[in-house]
Amino acid sequence: MKKVVKFGGSSLASARQFKKVGDIIRADKSRRYVVPSAPGKRNDKDEKVTDLLYQCYDAASQGKSYKKILEKIKSRYDDIIDGLDLNVNLDHEFANIEENFTAGIGREYAASRGEYPNGLVMAAYLGVEFIDAAEVIFFDDEGNLDADYTNRELGERLAHVERAVIPGFYGADHKGRIRTFSRGGSDITGSLVAKAIHADMYENWTDVSGFLVADPRIVPNPEVIDTITYKELRELAYMGASVLHEDAIFPVRREGIPINIRNTNRPEDKGTLIVESTCRKPRYTITGIAGKKGFCSINIEKAMMNSEVGFGRKVLSVFEDYGISFEHMPSGIDTMTIFVHQSEFEEFEQSVIAGIHRAVNPDTVEMESDLALLAVVGRGMRATRGTAARIFSALAHARVNVKMIDQGSSEWNIIIGVKNDDFETAVKAIYDIFVMTEL
Repeated sequence: MKKVVKFGGSSLASARQFKKVGDIIRADKSRRYVVPSAPGKRNDKDEKVTDLLYQCYDAASQGKSYKKILEKIKSRYDDIIDGLDLNVNLDHEFANIEENFTAGIGREYAASRGEYPNGLVMAAYLGVEFIDAAEVIFFDDEGNLDADYTNRELGERLAHVERAVIPGFYGADHKGRIRTFSRGGSDITGSLVAKAIHADMYENWTDVSGFLVADPRIVPNPEVIDTITYKELRELAYMGASVLHEDAIFPVRREGIPINIRNTNRPEDKGTLIVESTCRKPRYTITGIAGKKGFCSINIEKAMMNSEVGFGRKVLSVFEDYGISFEHMPSGIDTMTIFVHQSEFEEFEQSVIAGIHRAVNPDTVEMESDLALLAVVGRGMRATRGTAARIFSALAHARVNVKMIDQGSSEWNIIIGVKNDDFETAVKAIYDIFVMTEL
């Protein structure tokens, strides 16, 4: 068995955390390829190394004072090295960093210098080979991942390496310039490594014990999701529930490689298993609840709308003209409602309304602001009668007025619109009816 293990910044913030990571890796010989992030915060008042690197680079490239920040960054690594009692010296690497910063090499290079030295320290601590991600992760000249070339080069390189550390988050284009993924991109690196070596499992270690059924800021101590499909994850992640970079899903999904979200501080917890499909019966009817605030609705009414060919297309073309994407579009015989992000819509609202009048000559157009959307997601919903009834009964009991209902034919997802002020109450009510009553 071959496993790729990725560790987030909080898992590598100090020597103490490094030791936990070392114990985890050594506890399972199949954990052969390690992808580390840059050191994260050691406490709430601390700063992430990546943020310090941005500050340092901006100062150095503009000819301002930067040495104190650079020394602060270096001391983070020195503290880890000393705490692990390693014979590692990063003076040469930081001399190069300083030279490149003052030369204005670029912010992407700057950001990558968090993962690079952390990878060197991790490789020395584990006693395995270090592979610079710039040698195996490739981008095109526009900064987009060259997936096919990366997969080929990465696979060939690792075919001859039994164990290795490959820093996350960055790579290089074909001209040798350092390129980075978006923040959290170490997840993507881990996924690419897993795909390239045809791993049996991709373990993503962080500071939580998996995906939670609901937001812990709303529901105290919510249950952990045991198993979730990529499809369910996509639905929940889109509505804001995520501990994994969204782009990390696709490389392993194509290979059918499961992802296991684990907690570095609680390695005994099984975490959440993310899979293509499963026969495992979910613990609850629903898999998870997620949502966002800050939407508004545009309700269009016109008699005999249903018989007017192209009505929907004409309406949506108005939104397209102003670069506004819609979220949901429930409709009736004579009504059509468009849900959009309020922040995107407000600037153009009167122009859009005028455009709708010109395009379809509606009887009325009404708007409502300060709305929230909730997604109730779960593969168990397909085989369970009365799911929608339980949702709306719970919301009615909690005195939450439902503004919109939308469900696709898959029966995996029910979208509910409520007022912003009712959002937290709605999440708690749905969690209670499906989780607390099924425990």
